[in-house]
Amino acid sequence: MIDIELLTAIKDTFIMVLIPALCAVFIGIPLGAVVFLTNKGSIKENMYINIPCNSYINIVRSFPFLIFVVVLIPFTRLVFGTAFGLLPASFPICFVAVALYARFVEQSFYDIDNGIIDVALSMKATLFQTVWHFLLVEARSSLILGLTSSIISFISYSTVMGVVGGGGIGDYAMRYGYNEYNYILIYKVVIIMIFIVFSIQISGNRIAKKLDKKRRVD
Repeated sequence: MIDIELLTAIKDTFIMVLIPALCAVFIGIPLGAVVFLTNKGSIKENMYINIPCNSYINIVRSFPFLIFVVVLIPFTRLVFGTAFGLLPASFPICFVAVALYARFVEQSFYDIDNGIIDVALSMKATLFQTVWHFLLVEARSSLILGLTSSIISFISYSTVMGVVGGGGIGDYAMRYGYNEYNYILIYKVVIIMIFIVFSIQISGNRIAKKLDKKRRVD
C-alpha cells in the first residue's frame, strides 16, 4: 500500500533541498570567488569587499541551525508574509547553503596551483575569464564533492523545518512516528534517509571522478 503522506513528505524534502542547492550554485559560487579574489595577497585584493563577505559567511555558519531559523522568522515573514509553509521553510536553508558552499568554493580555489592563475594573467584574461575558464575548470571535481556534501547537509537541515510548518520527511517521522509511538515507521524513515544520502554521495563521487583532470592526466 502506497503511503501518500510519506510520498508528500519526500516531495517536500526534495523541494526544501533543491531550492537551497540552486542558491548554493548560483550565489555561493560567485560569493566564494569574490572572497578568494579579494583576499589579502590575491589578484584583486580589496578588504572593503572581502571583510563583509567573509563576515556573512562566518556569522551564518557559526549559528546553531534551529536558532538561526528562529532568528530569521521576522525577516522570513517580511518576505513571504508568513513564517510557515514550504517556501518560507526553505528560506533559512538558502542563507546557510550560500555561506556553506561559498566557503567550499574558496577553499577549492586555494587548492589550485598558483601557476594556473599566472597563466591566465599572462594571457590577459579578464577577471570573469579567469574564474570561468581557469579556476572553475581546475576546481570542478572538488566543487562537485563540496556540493555533494552540502546537499547532504541540506537534507539534515530540512528534517527540523517542521517547527515552522515546512513539512518534509523529518516532520513526517515526528508526527506519525514519534508522537504516535510508531517506531517501525521511524526506522522506515531512517532507512529511506540513508538510501537517499548514499545515492547522492555515490552519484557525486562518480561525477567528481569523471571531472577530475588530475586523475585523467595521471
